[in-house]
Amino acid sequence: MQKVRQLIRPEQIRELSLLLIIILIVIFFGSQIENYYSARTFQRISSSVMIIMVVAVGETMVVLTRNIDLSVSSMVGFTAYLAGQQVSQNDNLSPAVVVLLAVSFGALLGLINGLLVAYGKIPAIVVTLGTLAIYRGALVEYGHSKNILVRDLPDWLVNLPRETLFSVGELDIRLLAGLAFIIVIIFQMVLLFLPYGRRLYAIGSSPDAARIAGLPARRIVLLAYVLCGALSGLGGFIYLSRIGTVGTTAAQGLHMQVIAAVVVGGVNIFGGSGTMIGMMLGAILMGILEQSLIRMQINEFWKDAIFGMFILLAVASDALMMNRLRDLWARGAIQMRIAQDAAVQKE
Repeated sequence: MQKVRQLIRPEQIRELSLLLIIILIVIFFGSQIENYYSARTFQRISSSVMIIMVVAVGETMVVLTRNIDLSVSSMVGFTAYLAGQQVSQNDNLSPAVVVLLAVSFGALLGLINGLLVAYGKIPAIVVTLGTLAIYRGALVEYGHSKNILVRDLPDWLVNLPRETLFSVGELDIRLLAGLAFIIVIIFQMVLLFLPYGRRLYAIGSSPDAARIAGLPARRIVLLAYVLCGALSGLGGFIYLSRIGTVGTTAAQGLHMQVIAAVVVGGVNIFGGSGTMIGMMLGAILMGILEQSLIRMQINEFWKDAIFGMFILLAVASDALMMNRLRDLWARGAIQMRIAQDAAVQKE
């Protein structure tokens, strides 16, 4: 029993539970929707999930520090519009320059959030609720209510969502979906193996203890917001290529889906625990629900209500069940260490 406790962490239990829920939901919708088990269904789900997944990677890093960023939808919309406007007016811009423009502008917006939260010491929910409206208002003023249309975009950008990374039978794995998955894996490695990742957990678990230990908490939180902004900028580029027609209301409400993916994925809203893999499973679950409910012609109101219900259930389970599991796991680890030390002393 102790060996099982050592091998399986509470976060892994959440991830396995999510995987089981995803399987059950797919089976349910497969019994309700005709031709549900098809490559087309997978393409729809992966296309809707990839933007959420990329932006949620940045949101996860912020939430791990016991903060939040509600402005990600405005950052995605603003960067999508800005990149679309520039590429439509300058046909000679290379793909790398367009991506760099979107990521850099997103990082700048994230820097503003980070400075106000980390150095201004203003509560994150207040700052990002304010910048959610400010960035959207700035976009409306900047865009003058004009839309970026598909016909204004270069062919390479319009065709990008259809670019295939590789195929498995009739199933095509799209390039952008593969990019989103690679980003999740890279940042999961950051959390596991780099000092910065471990410091995110330390700050979220106990900001005061992290400060006493000498960790540069403000710089770490600031960088988390900058990375969140940069990934929102990349999400804006993907949004532009996938949607094509971008207006001043682009990506409105996306922050709710992103936060749902993060929280349902097992990232503790109070910081200190969670993984990118769990977040990815949460994003996939949200994508399956969204696309399946659309195909069942469920009212938009009920779709949002279901998302809200999943957020409440995730927070409640984290506060009750997962916290208890973490305490049991920690107690088991301490008992195991005591038993090992006793065995060494006997030898």
